[in-house]
Amino acid sequence: MKSITLLSARPSSSKPAKPSARSTPVLAFIYGAAMNPAWLAERGIRAEPVAIARLPDQRLSFHGYNQMWDGAEEATLPAHGKDVWGVVYKVAGLDVDRLDAAQGVRLNGTGTYFHYPVEVVGAEGTVYTAVMYRKAALRDERPPSAEYLAYIVQGAKARDLPADYIDAMSAIASVPAAYPVPLKANSTPQAAESECC
Repeated sequence: MKSITLLSARPSSSKPAKPSARSTPVLAFIYGAAMNPAWLAERGIRAEPVAIARLPDQRLSFHGYNQMWDGAEEATLPAHGKDVWGVVYKVAGLDVDRLDAAQGVRLNGTGTYFHYPVEVVGAEGTVYTAVMYRKAALRDERPPSAEYLAYIVQGAKARDLPADYIDAMSAIASVPAAYPVPLKANSTPQAAESECC
């Protein structure tokens, strides 16, 4: 079984220096939009793909509202017998901080997502103990924008996830965005809602 180093606060300068947990690579199970190589590249995150893997007894769901994509954001929900497929990445150093920031993780627990330990199963049967970014608050399920879903599917294809899983994702109900997406920084759509999570 592969192991993970969970993230912890850095030691204060008044104590003898210890090796930082951030200098030790972290295994992160990434599903949804963040597994798209373009998502990582746009945020300057270097992450080494280790394996494609599935999270057992969960299903992909969409909740809340993401203004950048004019639709709901992905999450996972318990679902006996279902799987959420994604990628196990090895991330180290400042790239861990960048990934946390991109996912809206805060060490005090008030962020949009939080670290959640999981065991995922690789395509060859290897079990990886990893950290997943889990949505902190879920509202009612609602559809993603068609453009966001297409971006997720593009990432799944780029990472060679199973074809039947890609087909199932492609069939998820979605709605066209009401404005050009993804919304760039400092842009304000006239029709965008003000809602999160």
